[in-house]
Amino acid sequence: MDQHRTYDLVVIGGGINGVGIAADAAGRGLSVLLCEKDDLASHTSSASSKLIHGGLRYLEHKEFRLVREALAEREVLMAKAPHLIRAMRFIMPHRPHLRPAWLIRTGLFFYDHLGKREKLAGSNLVDFDPETSLFKPEIVKGFEYSDCAVDDARLVIANAMQAREHGASIQTRTRCLTAQVEQNAWTVHLQNAQSSFTVRAKVLVNATGPWVTQFIQQDLQMKAAYMIRLIQGSHIIVPKIYVGDKAFILQNDDQRIVFAIPYLDEYTLIGTTDQRYLGNPDQVEITEGEIDYLLKVMNSHFQQQLTHEDIIATYSGVRPLCDDESDNPSAMTRDYTLVLSQEQPAPLLSVYGGKLTTYRKLAESAMHQLKPFFHKLKPDWTAKALLPGGENFFDETRLLDELQQRIPDVPPLLAKRWIHGYGSRVWKMLNGSESIAALGQHFGHGLYQQEVDYLVAQEWAVSSEDILKRRSKLNLKFSQDQITQLDEYLVKLHKRRAQEKAA
Repeated sequence: MDQHRTYDLVVIGGGINGVGIAADAAGRGLSVLLCEKDDLASHTSSASSKLIHGGLRYLEHKEFRLVREALAEREVLMAKAPHLIRAMRFIMPHRPHLRPAWLIRTGLFFYDHLGKREKLAGSNLVDFDPETSLFKPEIVKGFEYSDCAVDDARLVIANAMQAREHGASIQTRTRCLTAQVEQNAWTVHLQNAQSSFTVRAKVLVNATGPWVTQFIQQDLQMKAAYMIRLIQGSHIIVPKIYVGDKAFILQNDDQRIVFAIPYLDEYTLIGTTDQRYLGNPDQVEITEGEIDYLLKVMNSHFQQQLTHEDIIATYSGVRPLCDDESDNPSAMTRDYTLVLSQEQPAPLLSVYGGKLTTYRKLAESAMHQLKPFFHKLKPDWTAKALLPGGENFFDETRLLDELQQRIPDVPPLLAKRWIHGYGSRVWKMLNGSESIAALGQHFGHGLYQQEVDYLVAQEWAVSSEDILKRRSKLNLKFSQDQITQLDEYLVKLHKRRAQEKAA
């Protein structure tokens, strides 16, 4: 990285919107630097419900443009990252006192036809057999439709890799201290653990999510076009409560919905909540009230009753939504707003709101707004471009067979985790290894030295949390002693890499 270089774009923020914009811009021929104060996807983008979905409930709030775009994006993203995104059937148990059947059928008709749908199956009615049903006896019918599940953090990583492969510089654990316009360009002051340095930018992109207005007001000393309202969303994880690979969408008396989703083969993921958050976005944690809320919704539907003791883990994030002064957090728009400020000679593009499903369209829209500043900008390209790991990924079964032929002693569950995480890049991760023994030190639960080295070298992993929570999702299994062992290895690895770099 040239610390004195002038980049076409400097992007602040390494969540899904920031990396999406960085990748799109780099692929159009622009020089790009992205900085993130923490790890990639370490905040809102890894605290989602892990879904690529149209947003069925947004139809009630007449968000037709958002839903149409999101519905169309499901199949675009499935094709771009078939290893990270998979189709999933959702069942909504019918509770007549909450929404009449005709209203749900109408909503599902729009859901089936509002966006382009080729691969995903349409909706249908379902009856529950009283003798085998998971639900309470009074719930006898439901509705079934299609959406998609995703590994949210790895989707961010894949976009960052794509940006890097088109020439972008991705700087994690690098904070933007201040920025100001000098001589018709932004002078951006950055700091990481090693040094403070300055780069120049023709355009500055503020994709800081929950910090979007704070960044404008405090770091840039400018006036924000919009205020945001932080909405906390929390999830709980419990042992798998039902057999099968379908998810459930549960209605509640407050007109909200809660998802119960198969998660990592062994668990059920339950969420999300919607409540105003006034604290530090770095320190958001689930509240007792949110836990009680999620358990109540589950227990009002399912025969199996859950308690606090069933909860294995929780996570929370904040969604930075444009403040439309709505009294109901659930009714606030999930649509995104892009604000191009040209009060100064060098433009500032700020991203407000957005959702995981529409990140690619958001990035495309951002580039359309910036086109007047870059006359040789290449055309739209991301709709058909495969993300890293999606290349030559024809069939999961075929890749599994190839893996087991190459490494005969690989456990099937480990091979599947590799496939779902790395796709066709699994061969790069394995680096020619042909046996489990060749993968080096075993840290537990199928995490070997070879994979750790790859994550540090290729995916910006620094800490055990980066690897376990966001890269591999093994954090639910690792003991504290195993985490300590991994941390000790990482200290040695970083020291060795630093020495090699210095030499």
